[in-house]
Parts: sequence; C-alpha cells; structure tokens
Amino acid sequence: MSLSQGREYLAIPGPSVIPDRVLQAMHRASPNIYEGELHDLTDSLIPDLKKIAMTKGDVAIYIGNGHAAWEAALSNTLSRGDKVLVLATGLFGVGWGEMASGLGVEIEVLDFGQSSPVDLARVADALKADTAHAIKAVLAVFVDTSTGVKNDIAAIRQVMDAEKHPALLMADCIASLGCDRFEMDNWGADVTVSGCQKGLMTPAGMSFVWFNDKAAKVRGDCVTPYWDWAPRTDPEVYFRYFCGTAPTHHLYGLRAALDMILAEGLDAVFDRHRKLAEIIWSAINVWAEKGQIAINVADPAHRSHAVTSIFAGSPNGDALRHWCQHNCGLTLGIGLGREPADAYFRIGHMGHVNAQMVMGALGTIDAGLKALDIPHGAHALSAAADALAQRA
Repeated sequence: MSLSQGREYLAIPGPSVIPDRVLQAMHRASPNIYEGELHDLTDSLIPDLKKIAMTKGDVAIYIGNGHAAWEAALSNTLSRGDKVLVLATGLFGVGWGEMASGLGVEIEVLDFGQSSPVDLARVADALKADTAHAIKAVLAVFVDTSTGVKNDIAAIRQVMDAEKHPALLMADCIASLGCDRFEMDNWGADVTVSGCQKGLMTPAGMSFVWFNDKAAKVRGDCVTPYWDWAPRTDPEVYFRYFCGTAPTHHLYGLRAALDMILAEGLDAVFDRHRKLAEIIWSAINVWAEKGQIAINVADPAHRSHAVTSIFAGSPNGDALRHWCQHNCGLTLGIGLGREPADAYFRIGHMGHVNAQMVMGALGTIDAGLKALDIPHGAHALSAAADALAQRA
C-alpha cells in the first residue's frame, strides 16, 4: 500500500512544476507556421524576455536545453585558441568550461569548491596576471543547480572593471532566472544564458541567450549557421528566428508563463521565492540540531532562492528521496555532482510554487526522517509554520 496516489509534486530543481494555464495553452492543434497568430505571438515574446533578464540587449531563442545556450554563447564570441576564465562553484560551472574546451578554447579554472561562492580576490589575481589580455571571457554561474551556491555577478564585474580587463562577462542563469533577482545590464553581464524549464515554468526544450552590443561585435570562428545568433535577433523571414521550424507549442506555453510572471510582477515573484526559501531553511535548521543534516551553503546570503542542497549523510539522502517519492508522491532532487551522491538531496522551490506546497513537502520530508530513523532535530514543522506566519 502506498499513499503516493494523486497529483505528484515534482520538487526537483528543474524541470519545475508546470502551471495548468501553461499546459492548456500548449494543448492545441499545430498552428499555421507561415503567417498569422504564431508570428505575432513570437514577436511579443522578445520584449518580455528582455524584461525578465532586465536588459535592453538582444535575445536569441534556441530549441534545446541549457547546454544548447552554453554552446551558443561560446560559439558566437570565441575562436579556437582563445582563452576563458571559468569560475566554478559546482558541477555546472565545471561543465560550461568543459564545453568551451571541446570547442578548442583554452580554459583556466578557478574552483571554489561546492559550498562557497566565488572568491573575488582570486579572480582579481587571475585577471591581474593576464597582462596580455589572453582571457576573452569570464564564465560565471549565478546559481549552480548542483550546489545551490549563488554568486555575486555585479561584484565580479566590479573586479573586472577595477583591473581594466576587457573580457566578456558571461552569466549562467539557467537555475535562477525568474527566481533570484538578476539585473543583466545593471550588473554588467555581457552575455546571459537560461532555459525555459525552471523559473520560466515551461516544459523543457527551449533556451535563451541575451547579449549586449559589446558581445555582438565579437565574432568568433567557432560559430556555425545553426548557433549564429545574428539572424535570430533580426530575422529577414520568420524561420530564421529558429534556423528552421519553430518550437510551436513551447512558444504558446512560454507566452502563458510570461503573462503569469508579469501579472504577478517581477518584484513580487522575487519576494515570493525569497520567503519560501527562508521557510524551508527554517525547517532544515531545526533538523540540523541533531544528527548530520546541514544546508550545503552555510551563509544564507550566498544561497539561492530557487534550490537548496542538503547533506543528510550516506546513504540517507537517497533513502529519504526514495521514501518520499514511493510512499508520498514527493520527488526530490538527487545529490548531483556530489561525493558521495547518496548523502545529499535537493529541494527545488522554483517557479509555480506556493506556501502550501512548500509546507506539504517539508511535512513529507519530516515524516521520512522519522520513518527511516534518521537522526534530526524535533519541531521543524512548527518552525516552518512560524516562519510562514511571519512572512505571509
């Protein structure tokens, strides 16, 4: 017997919960791809995508996941033999660098571990040592999905400016766009990448690259006709938006998702994510009073409001995930990129999530800790309820 029947809660850090409104917008016959409504809808997405990233720059839409956006950003701006500085605070920072290496780009990796943010002093030292300005881009992940570490993009730009270094600053916002506040232009990012399946609440399959005039003027020899962002931002014909057939149904879903975000208001969206994250952390802090449980990132200032990585000890992380899923219908994220992987689990609290969903997830996890006899502090749910009452 299982209590998991009914609507499941996918509390992983992407793909996130898809709103019914988005699903309903996608549940339709294929549209006319040659003229009319689909063209108008696509045109309407561009200014709103810029609003979400807070930029006046251009945006290109790609049919693909976040890795597709990584490659698009790299191939449009870099040439084989160029060098990039990779700031790694988890699996995805490392992965973006490995993709650059696969394109024939030299990489210098500054690894800051999996629980701490970028050390700005080390970045300054690396840029200072690059007297020939061989480094053409700095790759920084705003929020690494595997660790939940949030980095200060604006501060990285300030370091680059202080060193008078001309490199592009590229920011990966795949895990965090529409959840953690991000201001592309004000913070000085030249290129930003993201996907549709997390804070943007649309089924996985599209990614986006925003870029400013500085990035547009750099033309690397890694670019190919498919990845070229220039025709996608000023297409002579509609098909050039996507270098072929449009992702028709995803576009309808994205339109509905953006409408929901803009109707709520970006500031309200960011505030909701912050408060829900703090409610979750209040429960984990109580669980951590006994046993091994701990939030991966000690300083709340460096934690994402979209995903929280939790250490529970081996094999407790995996055991808890399996118990929650198969007994209660709650799916938690795996310990991605961690060693040992079965010691960690992650809670995704991004996109279409509210307080009762978070409280239900915390209650299920608390029950799992009891059922599996995993040592933990008592009264975590009471702490979460108090935190909710204060923030509601």
